[in-house]
Amino acid sequence: MHLEGIGLWRRFHELGTEMIVTKSGRRMFPPLQVSVSGLDPTAKYSIMADFICVDNKRYRYSFHQSKWVVAGPGESELPCRAHVHTESPALGSHWTKQIISFDKIKLTNNQMDQNGHIIVNSMHRYLPRFHVLLHEASVKNQRTFCFSETTFMAVTAYQNHRITELKIESNPFAKGFRECALADGSGHSDPTASLLQNYRQSIYPFLLPMFPRFA
Repeated sequence: MHLEGIGLWRRFHELGTEMIVTKSGRRMFPPLQVSVSGLDPTAKYSIMADFICVDNKRYRYSFHQSKWVVAGPGESELPCRAHVHTESPALGSHWTKQIISFDKIKLTNNQMDQNGHIIVNSMHRYLPRFHVLLHEASVKNQRTFCFSETTFMAVTAYQNHRITELKIESNPFAKGFRECALADGSGHSDPTASLLQNYRQSIYPFLLPMFPRFA
């Protein structure tokens, strides 16, 4: 499995990636996109993603030190939900010929969410996991892939101004903020409240029970 857009992910990772979470759910930027190879072209597979808390710690951003520091023990985590790609199951030949995008995933801090969004705690660090499941009655073949570059801090407002600037620079949906900054001549704006607008169309993921850790 290969992480698409890894160059951009690395730029964010170097700064300490932050992802906005809201009660109604917010999409991720950069979006999670992967590609796969080596699948049996005639076998059926499901591909899905879930998220794990990296450690049992809560963080805060130290503006004086310009970095995240541990603020205390983490909050309890609900059993993780999995977002099953909407084209699952599909033949291996289908998956290997395209980029697999999980851009429909939304992050929420609403512990009572009923919309199938991924529930996370703000000020906690998370790592997405990608699972490839082979649909074969006689064989149990499940593989999990992780990319350290996609680790992020869940926040309700951006803490590191460099993250805000990089989001505006690289997100095509932030075009309006760039134009406003140029129009007023300041080169700055305050996009934290609405930098990543929710897309108009939404496809809710399936809800699955807590995922086992695959080898």
